Amino acid sequence: MKTCQSFYIGGAWTEPAAGATVMEVLNPATEQVSGTVALGGPEDAQRAVAAAHAAFDGFSRTPLNERLELLAAVCALFEKRMDEVADAITEEMGAPLAALSKPAQAFMGLAHFKTALEAAREYPFERTRGTTRILREPVGVCAMITPWNWPINQIACKVAPALATGCTMVLKPSEFAPYSAWIFAEILHEAGVPAGVFNMFYGDGAVVGPVLASHPLVDMVSLTGSTRAGASVSHNAADSIKRVSLELGGKSANIICESADLTKAVTHGVRSMMSNTGQSCNAPSRMYVPASRLDEAETIAAQVCARLVVGDPRGDRTGVGPIANQRQYERVQRLIQAGIEEGATLLCGGPGRPDGLERGFYAKPTVFSRATDGMTIMREEIFGPVLTIRPYEDIEEAIRSANDSLYGLSGYVYAGTVDEARAVAKRLRTGMVHLNGASIDLAAPFGGYKQSGIGREWGEVGFEEFLETKSVYGNEPAA
Repeated sequence: MKTCQSFYIGGAWTEPAAGATVMEVLNPATEQVSGTVALGGPEDAQRAVAAAHAAFDGFSRTPLNERLELLAAVCALFEKRMDEVADAITEEMGAPLAALSKPAQAFMGLAHFKTALEAAREYPFERTRGTTRILREPVGVCAMITPWNWPINQIACKVAPALATGCTMVLKPSEFAPYSAWIFAEILHEAGVPAGVFNMFYGDGAVVGPVLASHPLVDMVSLTGSTRAGASVSHNAADSIKRVSLELGGKSANIICESADLTKAVTHGVRSMMSNTGQSCNAPSRMYVPASRLDEAETIAAQVCARLVVGDPRGDRTGVGPIANQRQYERVQRLIQAGIEEGATLLCGGPGRPDGLERGFYAKPTVFSRATDGMTIMREEIFGPVLTIRPYEDIEEAIRSANDSLYGLSGYVYAGTVDEARAVAKRLRTGMVHLNGASIDLAAPFGGYKQSGIGREWGEVGFEEFLETKSVYGNEPAA
């Protein structure tokens, strides 16, 4: 049993304020209680913000080389505890240990710190334009609210640039994924992050999110979560005119062109969708295939889906684990049923658990086909292992349908040549596009258009969210 009933505030583990409640954390693979987490309230949020505010003046003026040393120390300690972090992620949200928790979930935390370290070495924090000196300075106290689906990834891609740029911060991680966040706080403490620079407390986002977003001593809010949560943060931040950075939902289209290798493209699309049990905001959940090749695509998709190994996330062969929590499991089941009731063709999967799995929040990897644009499964973010295939007559129809979404986070294009894929990518209203199975790039901007968010994370561009710009006039001109 793990116990997360203290908060890291002002450089030390402290007890929650009076009135904090205790929530049981369930292992999603077994539905058994794996530990407990204390849920703080407004008073805890206030204490954390006060600690970050008190630390800002000193930390914001630290020389860059000291911040680089700090980032390097975090990297070294994180690497030593990688197995522990991966194990915690599997325990709290069910990601398969061998296939995902260690090689991707935990790895991304370390990778974001290494990327930030390299970016900080080259970043132009000061530059001269004529007789004006342009300074990039830390934005101030940053409130960070992170989700359960990629817990360490989302924490690290916010904390690393904040440390690199000289900000102080308050982290409110998901109460559904408390264990990896606890280890993360221990790593930062051991690395020597000054007291008050990094603060962490657990809480219900609906309760403490508005406190953080509206707090007059918070200069910036960075949230990864639902579009509804993003709207709430924006409303609460508006009165104090603070900066808001949002990475929200997605319903990413995957356009497979007539010229593509259909087997390769469909296989990649199905596997990418089912990775992390479909719980990724940038998952390729809408697959577009030429109507003339629909039958062939359906056969390939069903075969790939049937080969997926669903089960114990600690199993060596497991590729798909459970849904992370009961609330999300029930939502996925409702939306699968909606797909059936609205007339989509069910190729594989469907409601309920896979055969042989009587306990745990396991959903069947599900593929629908012959969907139309108005169907719920084409419009709502399901956030589970559910793929929807839509046929198209020509590429213009595919692009129009792909862009007909409230979201615009990511996109995917498969074509016979990169040039053809790039031409389609240019017309997609999304913040990112993967060409012919290309992977992510940690040094490139991550974020979306429309209701998928505001701002960008990752790499050098991710620094921009944590920096203000100051013009100092009257300097000597650059030599």
